[in-house]
Amino acid sequence: MNLRNLAMWGVIVLLVLGLYNLFQGPSSFGSKTEIPFSKFLSEVDKGNVGSVDIRGNEILGKYADGKDFKTYSPNYPNLVDKLTSKGVAISAGPREEKGPSLWGIFLSWFPMLLLIGVWIYFMRSMQGGKGGPMSFGRSKAKLLTEAQGKVTFLDVAGIEEAKEELEEIVHFLKDPRKFQKLGGRIPRGCLLVGSPGTGKTLLARAIAGEANVPFFSISGSDFVEMFVGVGASRVRDMFEQGKKSAPCIIFIDEIDAVGRSRGAGLGGGNDEREQTLNQLLVEMDGFDTNEGVIIIAATNRPDVLDPALLRPGRFDRQVVVPNPDIIGREAILKVHIRKITTGPDVNLRTIARGTPGFSGADLANIVNEAALLAARKNKRIVTHLDLEEAKDKVMMGSERRSMVMTQEEKELTAYHEGGHAIVALNEPTSDPIHKATIIPRGRALGMVMRLPERDQLSMTKAKMHGDISVAMGGRIAEELIFGKDKITSGASSDIEMVTRLARNMVTRFGMSEDLGTVAYQENEEEIFLGRSVARHQNVSDETAKKIDLEIKKIVDNGYSRAKRILTEKLNDLHKIAKALLQYETLTGDEIRDIIFKNIYPKRLTLEEELAPRKVGSALGVMGLKPKTT
Repeated sequence: MNLRNLAMWGVIVLLVLGLYNLFQGPSSFGSKTEIPFSKFLSEVDKGNVGSVDIRGNEILGKYADGKDFKTYSPNYPNLVDKLTSKGVAISAGPREEKGPSLWGIFLSWFPMLLLIGVWIYFMRSMQGGKGGPMSFGRSKAKLLTEAQGKVTFLDVAGIEEAKEELEEIVHFLKDPRKFQKLGGRIPRGCLLVGSPGTGKTLLARAIAGEANVPFFSISGSDFVEMFVGVGASRVRDMFEQGKKSAPCIIFIDEIDAVGRSRGAGLGGGNDEREQTLNQLLVEMDGFDTNEGVIIIAATNRPDVLDPALLRPGRFDRQVVVPNPDIIGREAILKVHIRKITTGPDVNLRTIARGTPGFSGADLANIVNEAALLAARKNKRIVTHLDLEEAKDKVMMGSERRSMVMTQEEKELTAYHEGGHAIVALNEPTSDPIHKATIIPRGRALGMVMRLPERDQLSMTKAKMHGDISVAMGGRIAEELIFGKDKITSGASSDIEMVTRLARNMVTRFGMSEDLGTVAYQENEEEIFLGRSVARHQNVSDETAKKIDLEIKKIVDNGYSRAKRILTEKLNDLHKIAKALLQYETLTGDEIRDIIFKNIYPKRLTLEEELAPRKVGSALGVMGLKPKTT
């Protein structure tokens, strides 16, 4: 591709140079020197002219020294006699009417040829350089074969149910007659639906790898062009290629780019996109049966697809590819960590517990970040500490150790996070504490991370009350230690969280005894009237007042529970805060040892801090860096 572009630019440069020479006049092409007729007569008188060739009024001659010249003669009498008297050799003849030469024809057509060449070049560039300007209707599907990196189901983890649904497609591609003998028909199309990064494309490639069949990959946006009808032509060409390679898989990524509902939106639809969709519908169903050609498409927006695309006979099977659960996340981490040298302290179950809601792409990013962090520290292996740091970096951003904080701000942050930790330890429904830190990350000055023992598909009322109590622990710790006048804005996100959770308990979850099991929606619809915005209230004023009172009641109840716990455990709060100020980061086990066993982590001396750490030691793994005196 680069050589073709270079050759094209070389031709253009040569044409430009030729055009430049054309406009330089005939003198630039090596023509004879033209002299005035008076000078010609003077040279004849001096005897410097050796020979002449007279062609009508044009005289072509040579000097005695061999140089050429040219001049034009008026009706000069006795010119021949004068030349003869001076011994000049004379030849004569009629003037030749020369037609245009090939070079002249080329130069006359040069501007047009230049424009045609530039147009062809840019058309090739617009079409990706494949097949020239006449290849608008050719499909841009890329053929992936086994030689280009085979992916199987062993490389896909965490979505076992989706793999099971797609296994019969693999069996059909391997042995189609097995299904045809019983009159069965394999689904023509399969739609993979899931959030971004869940592995839809990887799953489609794994199907092709397991079945050992050609795999055509194309994006939905590759069908849509500025010219109407091009997309439909590409759809036809794509299916023609698929028939020639049958049995095969055609994978269309982000099909919502071309499969959006027809006629949707303001101002009508898009003619090019709708024609492309119509052609796709015909090819998938139509009158011609494409035996052995299976369409697999992926999208994260199934709600915008045209209903005709989802009916039986086209995409008659939808496979949901969800975010993995804790077991699936651990399996995905095992797949991605196979290429990395890890230490004996790595615990993938802990990392999986700490990443609820993460997709496969997010987990792969964590493993990659851990390898980069270990390489930056000149390590030979990736330890559990590197994975923890990578997880925190992906979730909350990099550590802001260079952030300047006063001693008072550090103490406020330590007691704030300590308040969360103490309430979490004493709330029966709270998740176990995994880590507490006062190192700023992102917009947070500190954090207490709690890890559930398993993925939570639903949440009990007691658990919600416990989470509200834990969230209020930070503000109450500031009040108890520094007074109400010294409370900070650090609890703003906690207050927003408890308010949102309490409102959902009242209006959505039916957890209010006074309001009952009724779903209340308020202030969710907006009606635009000119430039003003009118809010439509879906509940009465009396009901809205009751909702606000119930929300405040739930939040106040959590506030009272947290205050009671911290008042009783004030000494424990001082212990945790002092340990956080000293070590900056504490693990859940270390927090429990400090509270229940009164055991502090060992404080390293300067020599121990600088000495090589043993892999798997408590402080080495968790990254504790106590201050040295």
